[in-house]
Amino acid sequence: MTAPQRICIIHPNPGPECETFIRAHTERLQSVVEVLYGGHMPLFRKDGSTLHPDLPADCARLFSPSGAVENEVHEQAAETMADFLRDNHIDAVLAEYGPTGVAMLEPCRRADVPLVTHFHGFDASLKPVLAKYREGYARLFGNAAAIVAVSLEMRRDLLHLGAPEDRLHVNPYGVDASLFDSATPADAAPRFISVGRFVDKKAPETVVCAFAEVARMIPEASLRMIGDGVLRESAMRLARNLGLSDRIDFPGNLPHEEVAEAMRAARCFVQHSVTPETGDKEGTPNSVLEASASGLPVVSTRHAGIREAVVHETTGLLCEEGELDAMTENMLRMARDPQLAARHGKAGREHVRTNYDFATQLGRLEAIVAEATRSGGAHG
Repeated sequence: MTAPQRICIIHPNPGPECETFIRAHTERLQSVVEVLYGGHMPLFRKDGSTLHPDLPADCARLFSPSGAVENEVHEQAAETMADFLRDNHIDAVLAEYGPTGVAMLEPCRRADVPLVTHFHGFDASLKPVLAKYREGYARLFGNAAAIVAVSLEMRRDLLHLGAPEDRLHVNPYGVDASLFDSATPADAAPRFISVGRFVDKKAPETVVCAFAEVARMIPEASLRMIGDGVLRESAMRLARNLGLSDRIDFPGNLPHEEVAEAMRAARCFVQHSVTPETGDKEGTPNSVLEASASGLPVVSTRHAGIREAVVHETTGLLCEEGELDAMTENMLRMARDPQLAARHGKAGREHVRTNYDFATQLGRLEAIVAEATRSGGAHG
């Protein structure tokens, strides 16, 4: 399948740095020629030059959540972006996150450039986002050339929101298994590792509480919780209050290489993802895929794409969201049985290599964009 010649990726991060999965798109998709950032209606090119020098430096004022042009500023921003797409001979736009797709609807329509929108998690589930972009999503689903979800559960959520089944594709993230490997759970101490943001949908306090019981029963057990976020201080305080300061390590964010090294030294990866009252869900967490690629078993929950990434009783152990006792028991099983951990870790690595291969998943995304390019501009 021939790939489009010139893809423009747009991501909303305030700086050129972006999430691991988006960075993979910007660096590894062969046909990417432009990367824009700084908001759903982007403010900057990759080199830092300004896209809208005569307009407010606030992306939220450059488009409407409905996707329609509502004032003169929106009009100018849409036309500037359309000119950019035409002048740079862009064959397709890949918008990272649903609201970015909404912002790019009008510029892509004017430039007659196909729009592919890649949903990642909160943008398909967070209640305030769904309310804010209700009308915009309806327009997006009617006009985008393709919509990409990262899990079967996200696909169901997007269908419920009105996404077109014939243009809705499931393409999970891939992981480079060559970067995450060589874990030997059978030889490791009962050391648990968690990697991710300290936010509600990761439920870090539940991991701490589950580990507290593990630590009581397994004196040599330890836990390392890598990452940062608004709940990190609360999790650290909880660990202190439970008398676990010497058993749980909170190193903050670490470079990718150090994360990989920490996984190689662990017995088991643990994450208790939940759906909070806001509706915010995971997509398919990269850290879970990376743990499996390392050869670690995964103890987690039946949440979003995790239920596809982890095969219960084969590559790890799953429980329902919020089931603290079940989470504790699953951690205890891995702590007490290094051979079980090794079997699950080996199966997990094969599962990831077969179903979440980095190059394969990127190739599928490029093929989706290629097909959108051949189908022409906007639908509807």
